[in-house]
Amino acid sequence: MTDRLAYQVVDVFTDRAFAGNPLAVVLDGGELTTEQMQAIAREFNLSETTFPMAAESAEASYRLRIFTPSTELPFAGHPSIGSAWLMRELGRVSGGRVVQECGAGLLPLTLDGDRVTLTGGTPSIGPVLDEAAALRAVGLDASDFAGDSLRWAGAGLEFGYLHVKPDAVARCVPDAAAIGRLHEMAQLSVFSYADGRAHARVFAAGAGVAEDPATGSAALGLGVWLVASGLVAADGETPYLIEQGLEMGRPSRLECVVAARAGEAVSARVTGQVVAVAEGTIRVP
Repeated sequence: MTDRLAYQVVDVFTDRAFAGNPLAVVLDGGELTTEQMQAIAREFNLSETTFPMAAESAEASYRLRIFTPSTELPFAGHPSIGSAWLMRELGRVSGGRVVQECGAGLLPLTLDGDRVTLTGGTPSIGPVLDEAAALRAVGLDASDFAGDSLRWAGAGLEFGYLHVKPDAVARCVPDAAAIGRLHEMAQLSVFSYADGRAHARVFAAGAGVAEDPATGSAALGLGVWLVASGLVAADGETPYLIEQGLEMGRPSRLECVVAARAGEAVSARVTGQVVAVAEGTIRVP
């Protein structure tokens, strides 16, 4: 293996550079050890760094390993979308559909120009929890709560969903340690929601990310939560839009659809645009 690897940085869930969520994609790193991949992710210090490599499954187009600066994730949204777009741009995959192999299984993505749609994994929903500790963990109080149950949910990766009043989202002051005590998955989405539109902030202390400007996996889980909370149709498909990253100066737009049957979410998908920003080489640790 060479002593340097090529990488590219792309911005995901945006139509312009220096917005959305940045992603580093390190190419041809299939021979790296887990420790080497983690060291490279720490060096980039972005919310995620990915390493696309040859698939182990005959049904997959490629395998993707995803790292935050502190840990490996089984799945994440913006890394999946950004990596698929770049692999297509580089001619490493072709056509309008790819299948990504990752820790959450085999996930399909469709590509149409600079837009990529990711279908999440099997939906999951946890029990109703008391919201008081979660409100305190982000510097809010009972008067900020919108009244719908705090629950953990996901479609490949679980997050807590704390529904608050519109003016409360920008006032959040997260306490990472307190968020970590809420749940073994110390990842919390605080959001307002009305008429198919959400304003969200995502605090992912469990993954070593204080705040994320765009979180595709949390966007998928929000659809699962919306169905369970009765805020969208119990049957059929419902679109919803998430705006995130505004408070970080990295506005992001996540276009989502959740499908439900008899009051339970059966699938969710998220679409985002991708913009190339930078490229170079990095030394192998």
